[in-house]
Amino acid sequence: MDGEFTHVDQAGNARMVDVSGKAVTHRTAVAQGTITMSGECFALVKAGRMKKGDVLGVAQVAGIMAAKRTSDLIPLCHILNLTKCQVEFTLLEDRRAIQARCTVSCDGKTGVEMEALTGASVALLTVYDMCKAVDKRMVLSDIRLLEKHGGKSGDLVFEGTP
Repeated sequence: MDGEFTHVDQAGNARMVDVSGKAVTHRTAVAQGTITMSGECFALVKAGRMKKGDVLGVAQVAGIMAAKRTSDLIPLCHILNLTKCQVEFTLLEDRRAIQARCTVSCDGKTGVEMEALTGASVALLTVYDMCKAVDKRMVLSDIRLLEKHGGKSGDLVFEGTP
């Protein structure tokens, strides 16, 4: 089955992958992305002075909520019972950027990569939403899976550029 699309059957129809025969294992994924903004906007976020409130606090909760609801957003994702979801931010002052990192774990039959990617993405989208009155030219970039552990395909650590 390597190299084949698992969400499409032989007739080309979309399908949810059958994981009923898979073993339950501990699975973890880490995803990250970046939002770059104007110097003025970055300074307001850093100082906690954005008019809409605590940008990073709200974005953190939004990322966690999104990871928990990934199956509602991505049509063929399985519903997972997450055992951990953490969203952390790093301020990259020299780039006027904020990096969001989402770490997700569960004990299940399928991986949590999509949950980690969704959490990081929605955290960044929330930063955009809360800051757009100051800077509509913010850029989201480099949203990617950094690592995954567990499951049949084993571990993956993303290094460098694709």
